[in-house]
Amino acid sequence: MSTENRVEATLKNVEGKVQETVGEVTGDPKDKAEGKAKQAEAAARHSVENIKDEVKKSLD
Repeated sequence: MSTENRVEATLKNVEGKVQETVGEVTGDPKDKAEGKAKQAEAAARHSVENIKDEVKKSLD
């Protein structure tokens, strides 16, 4: 399940980068901000998965 969550987080990050770029090109600050927020969410998801992996390692 961890791999699936990482893939979802990576896709969210890519989606955010695309949206941020579209916002920059079109001059839409809302798209730019939403893109950055999606990237932050993806980073948080990756951090959670890293913590889960570390906990699992310590329990093994």
